[in-house]
Amino acid sequence: MSIKVDIISGFLGAGKTTLIKKLFKTGFNGEKVVLIENEFGEIGIDGSFLKEVGIDIKEINSGCICCSLVGDFSKSMEEVINKFNPNRIIIEPSGVGKLSDIIKAVENLKLDLVLNIVATIVDGAKCKIYMKNFGEFFNNQVEDAKSIIISKVENLEDEKIIEVYNLLKNKNPNANIILTSLPNVDEKKLLEVLEKNALIPEQMKEKLDHEHCCHSHEEGHEHCCHSHEEGHEHCCHNHDEDHEHCCHSHEEERHHHNADEIFVSYGFESVRAYSKEELSHILDSLRDENVCGLVLRAKGILRASDNDSWYYFDYVSGDYQINEGKEDFIGRFVVIGSKLNKKNIEKIILIK
Repeated sequence: MSIKVDIISGFLGAGKTTLIKKLFKTGFNGEKVVLIENEFGEIGIDGSFLKEVGIDIKEINSGCICCSLVGDFSKSMEEVINKFNPNRIIIEPSGVGKLSDIIKAVENLKLDLVLNIVATIVDGAKCKIYMKNFGEFFNNQVEDAKSIIISKVENLEDEKIIEVYNLLKNKNPNANIILTSLPNVDEKKLLEVLEKNALIPEQMKEKLDHEHCCHSHEEGHEHCCHSHEEGHEHCCHNHDEDHEHCCHSHEEERHHHNADEIFVSYGFESVRAYSKEELSHILDSLRDENVCGLVLRAKGILRASDNDSWYYFDYVSGDYQINEGKEDFIGRFVVIGSKLNKKNIEKIILIK
C-alpha cells in the first residue's frame, strides 16, 4: 500500500507548526505518522515544540529542502521509511522553501508514495506585503498548493479577508481556500477538508462572489488586471490618491533563486536567564531595520530569571508573543531575515 505524503508549507511564521500539532491531535485514524521537519537555520527550534506531542522527527538543518533535494531529502525519506515504516509522512518545509521544488522532489523519488495533502498556510495580515516583497518564494507556495489556509482570521476585518481571498484566488484560481483561527479550529473537520480538497462553505462563497477583483479607479481602489498578450501582471493604483504604482512582469517572477541567496539565518545559544521585560526589550529592538537588518522571523527558548519556567517566544515581522513553557537544556534563539547584521543582533540578544 502506498505511503501518503502530506506537505504543509507556509511563509515564515504563518502557523505551520501550530497546524501540524492540531492535525496530530486527530490521531490520523490510527495511522503511523512521521514528520520530516525542515529548519532554515543553524539551530533547530521547532523540533523541541513538536516533540512535546510525541512526534518522531528527522530534521534537516542548515538550508531548506529545495537546496538539498538530491542529497539530504532523498536520503531522509528513505531513512524514515526504513526506520519507521509509516503509513503517512508529513513534510514541513522551511518557511522560505519553494513548494514546487518540494512537490517535484517527492514525485521524483523512486518510492511507493502518493501526494495527499498539499497545503499552504498564509498569514492574512501579512499576505499583501509578503506577496509584494518576497513574491518569488511566497507566490510559489500559493500557486502550487491544493489548499490554502488563511490563518489568524480572528484578527482581521471582513474587508481585509475579502481582499486577501481575492489576492490568493488571483494567483491560484483552483485552490481550495479555508478560513480558520488555528487555535480554535476543529482539527478533525479540518483534516477531512484538506484530504477531500472540499469547497469553501456555500454561504462564504456567495458573499465572496459578489466581490470583484477589479474596482473603479475613480473610487481610489486597487485595480488588478491581466494582459494575456503581454503576459504581465499589473497592480495599479490611482496616482491622484498618492497610491503606490507597481507592475511585476511574469518574466521577473520566474527568477530561480535559492533561499540562501535572499534570506539569512543565525542561531545563537545562551546559558544566561532573561526576565520577561528583558526579552520584550530584545524583541522590540529587532524591529529596527537600520540596526538589525530586516528581521522577518525570530523564535526560541530561553531560561527565565523571574520564575521557574522557560520562555518560548515567537516573532513575526514586528509582532511577537512570549509564553512560559517546559524547561529545556540550553537557551536557543534563531533569527531569519534579509540583510541581517549578525554582530548587532548578537549584541542585542546576548546583551554584550
